[in-house]
Amino acid sequence: MKDEYDLGSMKSRKNPYASKLKKPVTIRLDEPVIDYFKSMAEESGVPYQSLINLYLQDCMATKKKIDIRWMA
Repeated sequence: MKDEYDLGSMKSRKNPYASKLKKPVTIRLDEPVIDYFKSMAEESGVPYQSLINLYLQDCMATKKKIDIRWMA
């Protein structure tokens, strides 16, 4: 193994899987929801958007269903 490598001569290329990793979306959330995840982010050191994503992944993995019943 060499002590040093010349990476300047290498050609760069885009990651072909990068677009499949995450998809940016716009979503409207109530301010208390954002504040809740931001406070959790400060405690855990994980970005709040990542925490929201992890929570939604858990909902998906456990097949949680929402039960919305409107008051009559």
